Amino acid sequence: MSDKRMRGRAWPRLLLLIALLVSVGALIYGWNDFARFGTAPLNVATQGDSIDISRGSSFKGIVGELRQRGFSTANPLYWRLLAEQMHVAGKLHAGEYALEPGITPRQLLANMAAGRVLRQALARAEKLNHDSAAVDDAAIMRKIGAGGEAPEGRFLPETYAYVKGDSDLDILRRAHAAMVKTLDELWAGRAQGLPLATPYEALILASIVEKETGIPAERAQIAGVFVRRLEDRMLLQTDPSVIYGMGANYAGNIHKSDLTTDTPYNTYTRPGLPPTPIALPGKPALVAALHPAPGDALYFVARGDGGHVFARTLEEHNRNVDCYQRKRCR
Repeated sequence: MSDKRMRGRAWPRLLLLIALLVSVGALIYGWNDFARFGTAPLNVATQGDSIDISRGSSFKGIVGELRQRGFSTANPLYWRLLAEQMHVAGKLHAGEYALEPGITPRQLLANMAAGRVLRQALARAEKLNHDSAAVDDAAIMRKIGAGGEAPEGRFLPETYAYVKGDSDLDILRRAHAAMVKTLDELWAGRAQGLPLATPYEALILASIVEKETGIPAERAQIAGVFVRRLEDRMLLQTDPSVIYGMGANYAGNIHKSDLTTDTPYNTYTRPGLPPTPIALPGKPALVAALHPAPGDALYFVARGDGGHVFARTLEEHNRNVDCYQRKRCR
């Protein structure tokens, strides 16, 4: 057999070996990257952030919420693999979960599987009298002296001390009073000329700011965009409000049909603010809503790393969407 023929037969084997080595290398890299993902901190910039998981939310929807708010940029497949590895897929509880700086995907999934939600914190406090057990939201609001109010957004997220024998209703009453006091004080010192008629409207706007960004430096910018849109009578077109109105129907992505399906919270079909807060805003979000940053931006789009790119015109915004959402930068 000639050397030429032998070399001809050796090439396919060599190519197969190279392909095999490349595949093995890719698998090793992928596995190491996945392992790093599970123990790497999420993109949580401030103390007091949280994520609210609606009853009936799918796993895809939960991961979509984390990605939409910029807390995670990891491949959704990593989240699914981690949940399967931890044997918690399909076992995640609804509720509001704390996102403290340094929390990892593994820790968050463990909290969700164990039901360690902020709203269950009172129920886990052994020294409290649990007088709100088996009482619905409307009854709780009546018991704390806030009858007729929707509970969403009405409690200031802070740390509250208590002693043995206190009622969980006492804590809720204090958190509600703290929000009223904080909101009233900030409202009195608000920037002049805002298109907000009442402190409650400021609370609603602050809840949108809370959901749109977790980056402290962006809050006033985000608020500024929405204030200018209100002033110009433009639709707010804020996705978190649409998602809130979708409830359990949200599966991780917003489709065109979702943006055209009218609900009281669809800010693509209805002008002005939504009817209630869509989240629990902290004091920084309240400050931003009442002291928005000046400027001329009317649009913003997520960069994919938790931050946003702002634009003055629709043409500029569309270019940003193409670049950062569709990965077609020009």
